[in-house]
Amino acid sequence: MMESQPFRAIRPYRSILAIWLRLLDVILIGLTLWFTLASVEWDNKHTLWFALTSVEWDNKHIWWLFISVVGFGVFSSLNELYRDARSMSTPTEAKLIAVSWFYVILALMFVDGIFALVDTFYKLYFWIWSLSVPIVIIFWHVFIRRVVNLARKLGKDHHRVAIVGASFLGNELEKIFIAEDAMAIDFVGVFDDRKQTRPVDGNQFDMTKVVGDIDDLIKRAKEGAIDIVYITLPMRSERRIQEILELLSDTTVSVHFVPDLFVFDLLSYRLNNIKGIPVISIYDTPFYGIDGAMKRMFDIAFSSVVLIFIAVPMLIIAISIRLTSQGPVLFKQRRYGFRGEEFFVWKFRTMSVCEDGDDIVQAKKNDPRITKLGGILRHTSLDELPQFFNVLQGRMSIVGPRPHAVAHNERYRGTPINEFYVKGYMLRHKVKPGITGLAQVSGYRGETDSLDKMQGRIGKDLYYIRNWSLLLDIKIVLLTIKECFTGELAH
Repeated sequence: MMESQPFRAIRPYRSILAIWLRLLDVILIGLTLWFTLASVEWDNKHTLWFALTSVEWDNKHIWWLFISVVGFGVFSSLNELYRDARSMSTPTEAKLIAVSWFYVILALMFVDGIFALVDTFYKLYFWIWSLSVPIVIIFWHVFIRRVVNLARKLGKDHHRVAIVGASFLGNELEKIFIAEDAMAIDFVGVFDDRKQTRPVDGNQFDMTKVVGDIDDLIKRAKEGAIDIVYITLPMRSERRIQEILELLSDTTVSVHFVPDLFVFDLLSYRLNNIKGIPVISIYDTPFYGIDGAMKRMFDIAFSSVVLIFIAVPMLIIAISIRLTSQGPVLFKQRRYGFRGEEFFVWKFRTMSVCEDGDDIVQAKKNDPRITKLGGILRHTSLDELPQFFNVLQGRMSIVGPRPHAVAHNERYRGTPINEFYVKGYMLRHKVKPGITGLAQVSGYRGETDSLDKMQGRIGKDLYYIRNWSLLLDIKIVLLTIKECFTGELAH
């Protein structure tokens, strides 16, 4: 008798279209490189023109192709580019292609910095190819999407879908099925035995949308009138779900269970498995594997470049602080970092005091402790410049939740019994703290003199962790540069 392995049957869904898209993308990367090397020419006046010539391939071009194909395969998989196209919009697909290829270019530039893969003569060819590939891939994905959508409008590849469970989650799923024409779904309706449902988040399900009970569902499924069933009953209804599954096992419909994970405060959630046993991460950091490596590479590269440019200004600031007030040039204060570990954050001293105790008073507008030079440094955020050394140490990141003083952490963490409790406060420590963050460019820079302001800041921090991307980091950096010269919240 074969050993029963029920969990090993759980595997990610891969459509035929996704497989063909993967293959096509690899071919397009290679063809675009061949066309670039074969057709781009430069005349004696260094003017660009196109004419088919012989392709002069060498080992370095083969490495370009190998790294780009493997890299795009890895990064596009991590970005879930090839998940079911029925549930993905065209702008989202284009964005994922661009982001995945951007990571590939960063990888190629990193390898080039070590092994000099891009000769001076081929540098222009390299950049023409690099800019052409995402445009070509996006164009073909859009073209294929249009062809597939046209086929679906003509009645090809349609699915008749039913929902079991008059719930808030079922209602949201129904809206998606009806609104997204590209999913090619003929919605049959909602089925439920219950006469009424409990309100969820203040929303009572409209029972008039229920087209029948479970017996009606089974009857239609056996008649071949339904292709797919989505079960959205609460997870506490385990016995009822098992009964429905047993009844549906006597039909040929595909069955999907939709767990209501949104009852939890999810943070960077993902589906994993341990020896075939499925595990859902509820609270986790987004910076494992490739994402973590890419963010660290960005931090090191950006910090190194910035420190080169600001070396002289930092020296001038240090001398100015020394000449205008008594005390050390640098101010060190204990902060909570990644996983709640304590570290010392470095800043230029802007006050006449260096507080680092259990009771710290935040700086306020017109705070008498702030020196004249310190006021200028704080307003322009120049006092934060030494934190680029914290980034190189690996204690901080360029972008992330701003580190709070240990005393403030202890004040706002805990349970609702605490009058200053902020829900999810310590979850911001699932990533490294940053020199700047989404909260700081969203109006939560400076003093948090009320619980509402702190809750708003934490909300932005958690949104950043849930929605992190390298492009979001770059956007925040650019907004921070603008904020440094126009912001009025820093004291």
